[in-house]
Amino acid sequence: MREDTRTILFAAVICVSCSLLLSGTAAGLKKMQDANKAFDVKRNIVKAFGISIGEMTRPVIEDTFEAHIAKDTAGDLPIYTWTDEGADSPSKYAFPVSGKGLWSTLYGYLALNADLETIAGISFYKHGETPGLGAEIEKDWFLSQFTGKRLYADGVPTDFKVSKPGYAEGDSAVDGISGATLTGNGVEDLVRKDAALYATYFNNIKGN
Repeated sequence: MREDTRTILFAAVICVSCSLLLSGTAAGLKKMQDANKAFDVKRNIVKAFGISIGEMTRPVIEDTFEAHIAKDTAGDLPIYTWTDEGADSPSKYAFPVSGKGLWSTLYGYLALNADLETIAGISFYKHGETPGLGAEIEKDWFLSQFTGKRLYADGVPTDFKVSKPGYAEGDSAVDGISGATLTGNGVEDLVRKDAALYATYFNNIKGN
């Protein structure tokens, strides 16, 4: 075999081997990325149910999700239920929320208490808002304000408000973020919008 032919064959073998290696690595990385995305969703659903996840490891969060949370539908809309240990029926309900912020679409989950009127918790798992400004929507100081706030009154969505910082009044308002008015407006809009989408479902549960 001529020297140049051997060189070409060697190069071809190297190229094929590298391609196979890269393809395998890419497939493995995609599988890992998909698993991480799925876990992040679970983590935020658990958080939305009012569970403090700060010290929880990934396996504990996974186990908590599997033990207490089930996915259902409200017509064509997804709904998640939380059932306490030993209970026969759900005690809390969560649904996805999404809407436009300043720079991006905000994605999260909002949960209701057993009264189907007050908020058990909220979380955001995906957005592209400005670090230190709009991105504060994922911080505990902002999210914790929602707990106990009224989302429905007698089955009707409230005029939920994200106010100017320091100006939140009443049981259906939270303080916004300094320098991030448009992000706050987006949160206000998505809470109202998605509360309206699920109102009929919750009224049916209550028998209204």
